[in-house]
Amino acid sequence: MVRLPLTPAEVERGQRLGALLRRARGERSMLLTALDAGVSPETLRKIESGRVATPAFSTIAAIADVLGLSLDVVWAEISQPERAAAPARLAS
Repeated sequence: MVRLPLTPAEVERGQRLGALLRRARGERSMLLTALDAGVSPETLRKIESGRVATPAFSTIAAIADVLGLSLDVVWAEISQPERAAAPARLAS
């Protein structure tokens, strides 16, 4: 199967996702965050750097859970550029 190139909007959304996860991770180790989420540190690094702009839903759900992020908040912050600057809210 041939994978179509990402659109500029998809690339931008991936960059917003990476920035959100970096902010939410804060001082927490990338290695421990990745291991707790059940993903490789390399995968987390690529997502945070925007190199993987469209990660699997299950991957994002696992990372968000470890970081205490609501998936609703993740979607709201990455789907609209004007919301990207808003600080991440932790799930209650």
